[in-house]
Amino acid sequence: MTIIKKYFPEISDIQTNKFSILGELYADWNAKINVISRKDIDNLYERHILHSLAIAEFIRFTAETKVMDVGTGGGFPGIPLAIMFPEVHFHLIDSIGKKIKVAQAIADAAGLKNVTVRQCRIEEEKATFDFIVNRAVMPLPDLARLVRKNISRRQINALPNGLICLKGGDVRKETTQFGRNVIITDLSDYFEEEFFETKKIIYLPL
Repeated sequence: MTIIKKYFPEISDIQTNKFSILGELYADWNAKINVISRKDIDNLYERHILHSLAIAEFIRFTAETKVMDVGTGGGFPGIPLAIMFPEVHFHLIDSIGKKIKVAQAIADAAGLKNVTVRQCRIEEEKATFDFIVNRAVMPLPDLARLVRKNISRRQINALPNGLICLKGGDVRKETTQFGRNVIITDLSDYFEEEFFETKKIIYLPL
């Protein structure tokens, strides 16, 4: 939890409490339903929660923004972002029922009124959102093609609506076709821990 305060010292006591209980909630659920690798659960705050919050370093969403988290798994990056931005609505989807069950239970236990969840494939979701976020769900061209229908035409943020992805390694192959439209940011610009040295945010306006 201290790693969250290290980079986001401005969070309120309410937000601090919500982030604090995530550790216990995920450990408890992970013992029943394996949504995070066993070796990673000990690094939950660095490798999952702080990693998710890299999006909060990249963009500060305006109140009333609508965000969809595609392939959320157990709730990443959606749940940490929902704590960080209580005035923003997050819609979490995943095709795997047991993962959505965990995301719903943790959102409920953390008292997150700004989160909805749905078990479905992205092709089935027809609602529109200002931004689509995810962590390494599929290659960028495939994801962009599938979510283009879900991007709202209204613009209320400093950045144009689009896709924000957390990825690792060499992303040039999947971003080349977008040319200068795509923005790639190294997470080592935000966080000093070794884990983030190869991690990136990809932003693609749609």
